[in-house]
Amino acid sequence: MERITDEKIFYKKMIFIGVPVVFQNLISIGLNLIDTLMIGMLGEQELAAVGAANQVYFIFTVSLFGLYSGAAVYTAQYWGAQDIDGVRKLLGIDYIVGFLFALIVSVVAYLFAPQIIGLFSQDQEVIGFGVDYIRIACFSYVFSGFSGAISYNSRAIQNLTVPTIINASALCVNAVLNYLLIFGKAGCPQMGVQGAAVATLIARVFELAALLIYVYTRKEHPFKASPAKIFGFGKELFIKVMRTAIPVVFTEGCWAASVALIFAAYGKLGTSALAVAQVANVICEMLQSVYFGVGNATAMLIGETLGRGNKDVAFHNGKRAVKLVWILNGVMTLLMIVLSKPVASIYNFSGETNRLLIITLITMAITITPKMIGYIYVVGILRAGGDTLFCMKLEIFCNMFIMVPLAYISVLVFHLSLPLTMLLIEVGDLVRTFVCMPRFKSRKWINIVTEVEEKDRS
Repeated sequence: MERITDEKIFYKKMIFIGVPVVFQNLISIGLNLIDTLMIGMLGEQELAAVGAANQVYFIFTVSLFGLYSGAAVYTAQYWGAQDIDGVRKLLGIDYIVGFLFALIVSVVAYLFAPQIIGLFSQDQEVIGFGVDYIRIACFSYVFSGFSGAISYNSRAIQNLTVPTIINASALCVNAVLNYLLIFGKAGCPQMGVQGAAVATLIARVFELAALLIYVYTRKEHPFKASPAKIFGFGKELFIKVMRTAIPVVFTEGCWAASVALIFAAYGKLGTSALAVAQVANVICEMLQSVYFGVGNATAMLIGETLGRGNKDVAFHNGKRAVKLVWILNGVMTLLMIVLSKPVASIYNFSGETNRLLIITLITMAITITPKMIGYIYVVGILRAGGDTLFCMKLEIFCNMFIMVPLAYISVLVFHLSLPLTMLLIEVGDLVRTFVCMPRFKSRKWINIVTEVEEKDRS
């Protein structure tokens, strides 16, 4: 009877936490799809350029996700123990580390823009468009860093409704400004790819301002506190959190870097392949939004349960999440295959490029199962239990020593097409899944990490 009750609680909270996360991701990726459509109307070179430039933002945001989700292992457990002071200190740690990281990435992106875009394409027009875009968009990174800290910590304390509405509003602002500034509508200057970058910057400023207004005007918001309380964490707590978070940052950063390197390998196949990969990735990410909701919700629920000291419930919650992902795999594979031709018909590509896009989307549909089973084990379960060092080692091995080499061998040695290259790369996801299964069953990943010294709680 207790097991049935736990299962009902799990699925109820899965919906409560997961649906807003899915909604956030769907809006974000859906508007990215609109962005790619708008930029794609300018031409394949412009689309390839923005796709290459956005690899920097992709690595940045994924690394931030690693920082914030690693720290959220503590936040979720503090929340489960109703330690509000601990939650506030975790937010302060995220603010400081996130800001410093964003500042470094922004400076590097601005100073080395030509070299960065040159990693993905040798086409001088593509490089020129990419530099124009990144040297404006990089100023948005600091704003994204602060907004991300509030958003991820809101997930950890299961307070998602208003932050989700704000995220959605910011993305709508981005889409509208894209239309106005890319094409010069309603009296705005026609700026092309630079217009897309300006729209992104304005939307990020709006998002952060709205989140801060929400936090500090609500009467008893957990994040509403004096700087002394938010930044009053001790050295010992900071070190403890970083010990958990840094492996996650390396894990996510390594994965993001591997994705960018693989994207660069696709660039060796030509500008058309780069444009197709950009579109296919956005479509795939849109369908994977459901998995992101399940993964985030699972991590928060496992963290909350461990904060209350219940390891058995945490283990069974992990089993339920894996079962749910297997069901989703069947649905999403079929959906992606069905959508392949309608999506290709939207873009103003040549006939040959359209055919390549359809085959690529079908290929990505086939590969979604190993990719997402590995995802739920690593992001949703093992890391939520504090097993971040194991996950870091596994991700570095699978991404950097299997997937990236296979991408370049496929393109440069075997001269395979884009779809066949994608299939071969999936060996890395299969290895990840087969390694995670016995780790999960062993329960070695289950740790209660919030047993800190009293001085850290004061």
